[in-house]
Amino acid sequence: MTPIMLVHIIGGSIALLSGAAALILRKGSRWHAQAGTAFFAAMLVLAGTGAVIAALKPERGTAVIGIFTCYLVTTAWSAARRRDGRPGGLEHAALAVVLGCMAALLSFGVSGLNDPAGRVDSLPWQVHFVFGAVAGLAAILDLNFLRKGQLAGMQRIGRHLWRMSTAMLIATTSFFQGQQDEFPEAWQGAILWNALPLMVLAAMLFWIVRVRFSAAFRKWPPRIAEPAEAAA
Repeated sequence: MTPIMLVHIIGGSIALLSGAAALILRKGSRWHAQAGTAFFAAMLVLAGTGAVIAALKPERGTAVIGIFTCYLVTTAWSAARRRDGRPGGLEHAALAVVLGCMAALLSFGVSGLNDPAGRVDSLPWQVHFVFGAVAGLAAILDLNFLRKGQLAGMQRIGRHLWRMSTAMLIATTSFFQGQQDEFPEAWQGAILWNALPLMVLAAMLFWIVRVRFSAAFRKWPPRIAEPAEAAA
């Protein structure tokens, strides 16, 4: 096992555990903030090393998805940190990154669609279009954020939530469905591996709906958080 692969596995293990904790724990609590900070750091390690490993194979689509995942957690982290809800230089740079990811993924999708095998490297063309569409949605929301110049508390938390949750969904799906050939043979194909990403998706939808419609989040945060909480 290469050193970069070892770092990738360690980052992924921490990301899955801390991400699950962040989804479960009460939003805004100190424990949620600490789990969120650990998830943010671990996802950067996981997605960053994953992008490098994929680029060296090469797995071009997977490499771009890794970069896109880094974008998601970074902008989600920034949304939580910037309590005034205003964009900064990071958001302007992030827009350029996500537009590049979108263009690359859609380009790979078209190439795969025209390929006899329907693939670019090992990924089917459909995967590239799905991630390209998500990147396009993120870019539209970024443009709207920069145009408005500020997000209300509920909007800011929503931005943080869906981006962190999407990154968690990517990590969960990549591991439990994309790496089943690394599991013991008796474990491969178990229903649980399909259920876990669906559980993450269900948790994401639950919190998005709750943030959108619950009065508790309309003036979020209700008090000035301590530094550790600000990194949730």
